[in-house]
Amino acid sequence: MRMSVRLNLPCEVDSVPAVRRLLRCALGVLHVDRQYGADLELALTEACGNVVKHASGADKFEVSLEVADDRCAIDVRDNGTGFDIGEAAGDDPGADSEHGRGLFLIRALSDNVRLQSTPRSGSLIHFEKTFA
Repeated sequence: MRMSVRLNLPCEVDSVPAVRRLLRCALGVLHVDRQYGADLELALTEACGNVVKHASGADKFEVSLEVADDRCAIDVRDNGTGFDIGEAAGDDPGADSEHGRGLFLIRALSDNVRLQSTPRSGSLIHFEKTFA
């Protein structure tokens, strides 16, 4: 079984728990192991939270979920001004850091993480999780 969902959301804080609940439901329908689901929910929360907090100029964002029995692929795309990928690709922010854990957590909890940013056209983060 395979499920595909594409959401267009306003760039506001209330959009984050809504998309997280949708992912949880999709994973539940496909009987995905809870630990994989928890990892994906956290990664998705961080990706959407980064858009809401940092996507300068964005008024909306899009989340695409592709869920199957053996894997999940997620794209989070915004229409903001873009960002410096080199700056965002930093290492472990450290235990005392108040900020900068989002991409670090996404990389730690998922597979095949890709970032794309185009000035004045927006940004994309893609990540996947393979289920054993």
